[in-house]
Amino acid sequence: MKIYKLLFALQIAVITAITPAYGQLSKITDAILGTEQDALEGIKEENIEKSDSQIIAELTEQIQQLKQNEASYLLELEKTKGMLFADSLHEQRKKDIIDSLKQFVQGTPVVIEDDTIRIFYTSYGGFTVPVRVANTTHNILLLGDTRSVKPDSIYLLEVDDGEQIEIMYANKVITSVLKEDAMWLGMSLDSLAKKDRDAIVNVVKQLHEKNSFIHILKRIGLFLLVIAIQVALIYGTNWLYRKVRYRVARYAEKKLKPISIRDYELLTVKRLTQIIMFLFSIFRYIIILIQLIISIPILFSIFPQTKHLAMTLFGYILTPLKSIFASVIGYIPNLFTIIIIYYLIKFLIRGVKFLASEIEGERLKIPGFYPDWAMPTFNIVRFLLIAFMIAMIYPYLPGSSSGVFQGVSVFVGLIVSLGSGSAIGNIIAGLVITYMRPFRIGDRIKLGEVIGDVIEKTPFVTRLKTPRNEIITMPNSSILSSQVTNLTLSASDYGLIVHANVAVGYEVPWQVAHELLIKAA
Repeated sequence: MKIYKLLFALQIAVITAITPAYGQLSKITDAILGTEQDALEGIKEENIEKSDSQIIAELTEQIQQLKQNEASYLLELEKTKGMLFADSLHEQRKKDIIDSLKQFVQGTPVVIEDDTIRIFYTSYGGFTVPVRVANTTHNILLLGDTRSVKPDSIYLLEVDDGEQIEIMYANKVITSVLKEDAMWLGMSLDSLAKKDRDAIVNVVKQLHEKNSFIHILKRIGLFLLVIAIQVALIYGTNWLYRKVRYRVARYAEKKLKPISIRDYELLTVKRLTQIIMFLFSIFRYIIILIQLIISIPILFSIFPQTKHLAMTLFGYILTPLKSIFASVIGYIPNLFTIIIIYYLIKFLIRGVKFLASEIEGERLKIPGFYPDWAMPTFNIVRFLLIAFMIAMIYPYLPGSSSGVFQGVSVFVGLIVSLGSGSAIGNIIAGLVITYMRPFRIGDRIKLGEVIGDVIEKTPFVTRLKTPRNEIITMPNSSILSSQVTNLTLSASDYGLIVHANVAVGYEVPWQVAHELLIKAA
């Protein structure tokens, strides 16, 4: 019997060693061994009548048995100590890993009634973090919608030997609190479970209060009030539009004047009045649309069941506006770059135009550069500068790097290149004619069978006026490929020899014919 007591005492010591240090367990073991020594002495007194040899033999056997038991329990104690050390090391490693991940992992919160109930960082079993958040939210909302639920009856239940705590109501799990959850939040398991339980109790009470009959009546009244205000705003907007329209009409009759460009009347008073009325009408519809955009989400936000729709509608409206605003703000540096490039090219063109006008007016003379080359050369330089400006501005245009923008640009370039072959040929021919200087405006020229005065030169065509006052338009490409006879240049520089056939009768003296020919010339 005493041996059993000794074994029972050693088992208690091993079990007790799970929490205290090894030194305390050793003291308990020594105390048990000391108690056994007292037991031996009692046995010795009881058997005092036995012979000494028997007593010594029994005591020796018992001592040997105790030594074997002590060795066995010491071995078991070392194993338990090693297991405790391994568990402690495993927990510390897990905590270190979680601490290192905190700066990279963002938890998913459970938010109800604008209150954060808790934050999930880790999955549990087959449930991912979003699933845990959705289940917890659903369970809490279900409790909040059930009026018979008593929030104070929510309780905590430890499971898995204290490895996790379930937050329960009426044998139904609301959510689970794990040791890993507590490690992520830097709290103990018990503290986190109590905190979560208190938060759930408070939010369920708030839901019960908001779902009361009085609050439902208040929401209905607020809903009708918003509708009434919106109807009044629409009516007021239309009334104000009619007043403004009447005043604009009266003002237009008395003080509004037509818009004219030189002798052309671009906008009459009547047309200008119609445009103003149209702009005010568009402005009215924009105001009404803004009112509806604001009021409809407000209506949805009044009732908890449709509150998420209100946030969704606001997201549909605010997300594009935020995107547009961010794009505009981000595009401002590129816009300033484009403005600077534009004004630099503009001032450079003005400088080139000034030089061209000086050369054309022969106030500035350049050897070998004729005055009539000045403006055509300016047009060429201006075209090249504008093309250079477009090439520089193109990368700064919004959407220039998109595939759609590049595809449209290639398509337009292909159409222009395929459909403007003859036009480009006439432009090139006009430039060649300009620098060849076969004629100038006012010269009489002969092109094939056509004789006329040059009245206009453009990049595409040249116009002639015949002695019969006929205007003939000649493409520059055909002029370049034809023989041009400049009658004016020949007469002014070398003298013009006119070939003519004159019929003179035999009876006319040659002296008279000679005199008449000289006078005709």
